[in-house]
Amino acid sequence: MQTAEHWENVYRTKDFDAVSWYAPHLGESLRLIRQLAPDKTAAVVDIGAGESTLVDDLLHHHYLDLSVIDISVTAIDFSKQRLGAQAEQVGWHVGDITQYDFGSKKFDLWHDRAVFHFLTDPAARQAYIELVRRSVNPGGYVLMATFGPNGPLKCSGLDVVRYDAQSLHNEFGEGFSLQGDELTMHHTPMGTDQQFLYCWCRVSQ
Repeated sequence: MQTAEHWENVYRTKDFDAVSWYAPHLGESLRLIRQLAPDKTAAVVDIGAGESTLVDDLLHHHYLDLSVIDISVTAIDFSKQRLGAQAEQVGWHVGDITQYDFGSKKFDLWHDRAVFHFLTDPAARQAYIELVRRSVNPGGYVLMATFGPNGPLKCSGLDVVRYDAQSLHNEFGEGFSLQGDELTMHHTPMGTDQQFLYCWCRVSQ
């Protein structure tokens, strides 16, 4: 099954709170975004947002330049409907992040929770990183959350890549300065725990 078809099937057939990555609020992501980009005019993009409430929480904290992308139109439509009139305050994008182009739009903070670890093909990872290089302003931040060293080997029936801070930073390479990292545990709706690595770097100025 192709990637887009896979995720459309997931979001069409499963309740929003029945997927393993669901959390009522992405507390770690929100805290780190507010720490790294305290200016409410900062341009923030959420990569592979799915149906998460992070965009709701960022709107609640008065962020003014928000963008959301997911490969699933079903997930994007769900989030738009949840937000109602507030959805008009967000830039919405549907597409495969390894083949996407934000055009002239630039971001001050790039947030990815649980997309990059699905990129098992080195060419797909390189395409992703090249998009980051084109899309994040000098001095901006890249905030990644992937499965950590003791995280699962599969998710949603797909193979994943697990990372520690150094191996994740090595994927990005020159031009990205590692600023910090932390390990967290995500408690899934199924009652299991998944180790996540949060890692953030700054783009060279």
